[in-house]
Amino acid sequence: MSIIVDEKTPVIVQGFTGRMGTFHAEEMIEYGTNLVGGTAPGKSSSGHLGLPVFDTVRDAVNETGAEASIVFVPPPFAADAIMEAADAGIRHCVCITDGIPAQDMMKVKRYMRTKRVEKRMTLMGPNCAGVISPGRALLGIMPGHIYAQGPVGIVGRSGTLGYEAASQLKALGVGVSTSVGIGGDPINGSSFTDHLKSFEQDPETSLVVIIGEIGGPQEAEAAAYARDHMHKRVVAYIAGLSAPKGRTMGHAGAIVTGVGESAAEKIEIMRRQAWHHRAPVRLWSSHLEDAVGRSVVRTAGPLT
Repeated sequence: MSIIVDEKTPVIVQGFTGRMGTFHAEEMIEYGTNLVGGTAPGKSSSGHLGLPVFDTVRDAVNETGAEASIVFVPPPFAADAIMEAADAGIRHCVCITDGIPAQDMMKVKRYMRTKRVEKRMTLMGPNCAGVISPGRALLGIMPGHIYAQGPVGIVGRSGTLGYEAASQLKALGVGVSTSVGIGGDPINGSSFTDHLKSFEQDPETSLVVIIGEIGGPQEAEAAAYARDHMHKRVVAYIAGLSAPKGRTMGHAGAIVTGVGESAAEKIEIMRRQAWHHRAPVRLWSSHLEDAVGRSVVRTAGPLT
């Protein structure tokens, strides 16, 4: 099963008629995603890509039964778009937008906490690649052709490293159940731990790959959760062993500003929690190959 979306999940695009929204909507439709429409305030009188356009997310949900959305809205308006989706009853939202002000995301986090847990929307992002369940549905901007179906779940902060992991797995003849991008900003929606919980319940996932990087405490929290609660195999890669302190490396959240935020410190934290570090690519590759179907040591080490 897919942990977030599958081929039956009704999806809408927020920012549907814009250049990026249009391009990726076409890609998602071609992949097989059940795209049922989108929103573009003031343009509800006309359709787009053969699908209806709505002024609001609530109108779209009421008319189409949409359960998931993807946000292609400029940074000044993206936080409002996320909260609008949550208020309209969307269950899963991917926010692709980069550069949302941190204050706006704090407002989103506070707003999400006002919802009852069982009705709370799952947010992937902002500044993420989205979600893909190979052969079923794409809710994001991933290059679908590099993903094969299989038993490995991927959750990571970096979209491109997620692509690399999927590509190396495919080269080994191993596929992916679901790949989730949680985003590279300092303040995001869901965490590694949130998705580890989902993968643990997914009968089609037998191994989970965590892709972390410098900055923030999420990798350490995920390591502790996996140690105490995961029965499935988990491996991890932490990017940025050579990253200098105090310099942003690609993502706004990929910066070492405090204790425990460097790649070396995160790997050491994992070692203390019964994780082990393996460096050479041949060990990483053989480890993954061996992991599918057999017991495995939790590993933090480079992809390349």
